[in-house]
Amino acid sequence: MPLFPYLIGFLVQFPQEKKYYIPALISLSFFVLLAVLVFFIFRKINEKQVEQAKKLEEEIMKKNRFPHTD
Repeated sequence: MPLFPYLIGFLVQFPQEKKYYIPALISLSFFVLLAVLVFFIFRKINEKQVEQAKKLEEEIMKKNRFPHTD
């Protein structure tokens, strides 16, 4: 007596009418699109931060190349 199909049937119920899938598909599409948009925004911000870090690193390396004599 396998118990697994009864658990799945209890937790996951699929509607008989397919029109109930439309709101779920719309909301899923919206959140996937939003996630992709946020991913590209984070990527663009990261590229700017990498450039700033490279400039700062170059400035520090130039400054430390010739130590100050006090």
